[in-house]
Amino acid sequence: MDIVIYLFEGITALDAVGPYEVLTRLPDARVRFVGDEVGLARTDNGALALACDVARRDVDRADVLLVPGGFGTRRLESDESVLEWIRAVDATTQTTMSVCTGSMVLAAAGLLRERPATTHWASLERLAEYGAVPTSERVVTSDKYVTAAGVSSGIDMALRYAARTAGEELAMTVQLGIEYDPDPPFDCGSVDTAPPEIVQAILGRFAERS
Repeated sequence: MDIVIYLFEGITALDAVGPYEVLTRLPDARVRFVGDEVGLARTDNGALALACDVARRDVDRADVLLVPGGFGTRRLESDESVLEWIRAVDATTQTTMSVCTGSMVLAAAGLLRERPATTHWASLERLAEYGAVPTSERVVTSDKYVTAAGVSSGIDMALRYAARTAGEELAMTVQLGIEYDPDPPFDCGSVDTAPPEIVQAILGRFAERS
């Protein structure tokens, strides 16, 4: 199984690394990190760099394509060379996935038109600008397209994909292996439960970076 994870400047690290920890444990899986060029792609806070092992121009197919999110996706939404590459690879995939605002890039490429999809809650309504149907669920599946909400939801998405393709026992084994048993210290992981001042703080951060 050839799994391609697209890296770019301004990515959110966990969007890629969370699913990676699950997907690499699938039987016969080969995970490749693909970037605009071979080299490093810095995260949206600039503190970490992820290595792109393969350049986009050298990848024309995949069984699974995963587009992570991050503040850098705003630029990608209007980068026709990236959108064209995504459309070309998507034509060969069994599954095309996104995490967080990665779905905005899939939508900009025209792949989510009239499909239910999700993204980070602060960007959810923008999906409609590209003809997608905004859906406030943690993971949304529409035919071969799977979109996950913000950041940590990519782990949930990957575990669901593992269960669907390799069986629930394997997926549960992976979950235990990575000890994915969330026990957050605050009931603040959803816009529905977070205090209003916290919600506004996040919206302000997004506004500064957009």
